Amino acid sequence: MQEPRTGNSSEPLLSVEGLTTEFVTQDGIIRAVDGVTFDIHPGETVSLVGESGCGKSVTALSIMRLIQSPPGRIVGGIVKFEGENLLELPEKQMRSVRGGKIGMIFQEPMTSLNPVLTIGRQITEPLELHEKLSSNESKRRAIELLTMVGIPDADRRVKDYPHQFSGGQRQRVMIAIAMSCSPKLLIADEATTALDVTIQAQILELLKSLTSKSGTALLIITHNLGVVARYADRVNVMYAGRIRESAQAVDVYHHTRHPYTEGLLHSVPRLDRDIGSRLEPIPGEIPDPGMQIEGCAFRPRCRFAVERCETDDPPLDEVLPDHTVACWEQERVGAEVEALKI
Repeated sequence: MQEPRTGNSSEPLLSVEGLTTEFVTQDGIIRAVDGVTFDIHPGETVSLVGESGCGKSVTALSIMRLIQSPPGRIVGGIVKFEGENLLELPEKQMRSVRGGKIGMIFQEPMTSLNPVLTIGRQITEPLELHEKLSSNESKRRAIELLTMVGIPDADRRVKDYPHQFSGGQRQRVMIAIAMSCSPKLLIADEATTALDVTIQAQILELLKSLTSKSGTALLIITHNLGVVARYADRVNVMYAGRIRESAQAVDVYHHTRHPYTEGLLHSVPRLDRDIGSRLEPIPGEIPDPGMQIEGCAFRPRCRFAVERCETDDPPLDEVLPDHTVACWEQERVGAEVEALKI
């Protein structure tokens, strides 16, 4: 696990404020992202963590303005990148940001790559579009990128098609495409989904190595708190479309203050547990996003819930230095976490 940062006085590279995204369906309006706020500084690695359906991927797609409309629509908030509000940019300017200044590794490499184009062509296209490289220059750069992400015999494999690569290799190709134009921010949306644990570790090590060398900021989106323990500087825990806890990675793991975060931690295998001990799943399921929820959305699954949780949704308040939590009973949670360390 990384050491906590000692403070970052630089201006955020990306600043998301009150981002709200809705989908219009036959059953009504579904608010998938509800007032999400967080910052990413230059060179920083930040994670969005939560179960499937919590709004993590929709947050990333909203930042990139890739929400399909209809049925989706961004109805509120500000997404500032290098001081410019991306939500107000003309589409032509936004296209220059996507792939050029912000790279994105999509969730499923098996379907994100175009099956009828060679790997080389899929890498050279953004280079010719954003970097204005010639065909020969972009091909040389494509071979360099494939070599950089660990694809052997890159000068030959650049002519191959996606189906000729394994799942882990396709994910490496996706990273090469995302990093091709040296973006200032890289978004990795469940970049290790459907890969075995050994390949997961290799991909994460590769991402961290590449972004560290280039100074690229990294946003890791995942459902597994164990994945980000080694790589993230800051962790944002999402539930039901909102951030419920946000802190430096070390503080999230050692000074947990939200019962949902505690539940996620207990559901991850740990080497310091007794042999044969069982994992502790979080009871229940995430709420239907189409339902109108009174009070705290996590209340039905929370063993710390009190009467106030049924009617009042807690705000995201700073409870420790640089550590914000949305929970009325955060002190009880913190006390239990501290007691378990004794």
